[in-house]
Amino acid sequence: MPRLVLVSGPGGAGRTTLAAATAALAAESGERVLLVAADDPFRDADALLDQRLGAEPARIGSAPGLFAMRLDVETSFRAAGMRLMERAKPLFDFLGVEPLDADELTALPGARELALLELLRALPGTDRHDLVVVDAPPVAQLLSTLALPTQVDAYLARLLPDERQAARALRPVLAGLAGVPMPSQWLFEARAWASGELAGVRAALEAPGTTLRLVVPPARGPRARAGQRRIRAALALQQLPLESVLVNRADAAPAGAEALDGWDVPVHLVPDLGREPERGDLTGLTEPGALATWPEGPVRAARKATAWGVEDRLDTPDGVLVWHIPLPGAERGDLDLLRRGDELVLGVAGHRRAVPLPSALRRCTVAGAALRDGELTVRFAPDPSLWPAPLR
Repeated sequence: MPRLVLVSGPGGAGRTTLAAATAALAAESGERVLLVAADDPFRDADALLDQRLGAEPARIGSAPGLFAMRLDVETSFRAAGMRLMERAKPLFDFLGVEPLDADELTALPGARELALLELLRALPGTDRHDLVVVDAPPVAQLLSTLALPTQVDAYLARLLPDERQAARALRPVLAGLAGVPMPSQWLFEARAWASGELAGVRAALEAPGTTLRLVVPPARGPRARAGQRRIRAALALQQLPLESVLVNRADAAPAGAEALDGWDVPVHLVPDLGREPERGDLTGLTEPGALATWPEGPVRAARKATAWGVEDRLDTPDGVLVWHIPLPGAERGDLDLLRRGDELVLGVAGHRRAVPLPSALRRCTVAGAALRDGELTVRFAPDPSLWPAPLR
């Protein structure tokens, strides 16, 4: 699949302009690049590129390898709806109703997020471009969207677990005894199909070439710095591969210096051009003076998300296993922690994530937790009733 760069940031930070500059830089180096306007209701990208974007990639400017398109929410919603209708046809037949036609489907709230996920799902099977740059939604909305596949897959696994399929041969007998119809095989086939669709999205997000480029304004004042701190914590919670931070319109040295604090990735200052970019003039965005201290390459190698490691302290006086979870930017008041079965439910800065426990920790009870210097440590004590006898 092509490398994927998601360009996001808080609203009004200039991410559309810098997403276009990222794509133009890569095209100038000889790559085949696709720029996707995924969150642009006022068509700012059209004005910037001086071209009306559509659902199909169109060549942009003089660079031979630069193409751009707009996320077609209506078409994507109808296509996804028709696939769902086809899968649910046995249910409609059982109920005696006719499924909806494509012309009857109109995009509902949330359709733009689903269209973005559909775009990501299709990436692993394409080779027309070397790089796809997505002008993504604001970072809070993007985080919720990218967390959706894992959340839905967890819901499906909970409601329709695989082990239930083992009893399918008994369904006719059970139906006769209970006097009610039992779920048929199509239900589990639909669950397998949905899981496959969601796995395609996760494959794109977990690919080695996928990265996130964050565009932020200068952090002037404590409120702005607190907002960026919460963004850092939310990104760490979702383990997205943050590649770099671009501080747009960093025309003041103090603001630029403040922006460098706290981030564990390269921070690059993009000065204020003093004017709006000319329509269709991407050379003005990619010239050295406009990019200031950007990295030399158009796109850095993807940064691997920091692993969450388990430390074995069973042979120490503590006698525990410690799960180390890096959460730079998190503060105690932002944190919510809950053990639920074989999962740890984490809430940070308004975002939640249910994380499966490593196998060793499932046989333990939570013995305590602490947040220090941007790292959450959760201590687990072996449960004598579940821990293997030789180690008890």
